[in-house]
Amino acid sequence: MSENLLPPLDLDAYFARIGYTGPREACLQVLNGIALGHAQAIPFENLDVISGRGVSLDMTSVQQKLIQARRGGYCFEQNGLLLQVLLAMGFEAQPISARVRIGRTRDITPPRTHLFVRVELDGASWLTDVGVGGLSATAALRLELDVPQKTPHETRRIIHENGVYYHQALLGNDWTDVSEFTLEVMPPIDREVANWYTSMHPQSHFRDRLMVARAASGGRRYTMLNNEFSVRDAEGKAVKRELHTKGELLEVLDEEFGLKLDPEVRFIVPELADLA
Repeated sequence: MSENLLPPLDLDAYFARIGYTGPREACLQVLNGIALGHAQAIPFENLDVISGRGVSLDMTSVQQKLIQARRGGYCFEQNGLLLQVLLAMGFEAQPISARVRIGRTRDITPPRTHLFVRVELDGASWLTDVGVGGLSATAALRLELDVPQKTPHETRRIIHENGVYYHQALLGNDWTDVSEFTLEVMPPIDREVANWYTSMHPQSHFRDRLMVARAASGGRRYTMLNNEFSVRDAEGKAVKRELHTKGELLEVLDEEFGLKLDPEVRFIVPELADLA
């Protein structure tokens, strides 16, 4: 299905979901407001993957899951929804493919299984990414090289090395790679193929661990990796808590991420197999 033949988008329901009540014209202020609200309200999560349900990218399913059911998702769902919201509002926006580099050194080539959104405004290009886990951007980043850009959370920058662009975040005193990209557009068929790999391939890291994250107010970030819940403050200091029972895990998912799950849900993850 082409980008122009997608089902109608309920913008009112989307804005209510992310708590956005501001203006709706296609401008940078609105783009930043949407990015912040989205990253704080809709958690990044792979629960459908590790529960064996799989991930559907048709926009009816994405809206039902992320908006009506108040769930979260990963990049193809998160940034796919954001792309449709921006297009519906009159923004000039394109889906861009990337490789996630969080936790990977430059000698490793990760698969090109990431999606973010490029927006053109007043002759300038801006990058928005609300679907890169614990480092989802809470403001748009101008496509301008080597310039630190403050956001409500980490300072970011875009650099160009080895023939590719790198999106980086300043964590403590160090610049950390978030993603690598060439500005190549990622059409729906490429997203479907990458989504299959991410959700179904035995070597996909989305299949062997629980991952949940969302940005919070005051520059904080909440993350869950298997049974470890972490709160990182605006200065980068993290307080971690290990969860010992399935009941504790479900409680934190509900209270800190807004994810209300059936108590009988099964997580097909080795690290969670022993939770009672």
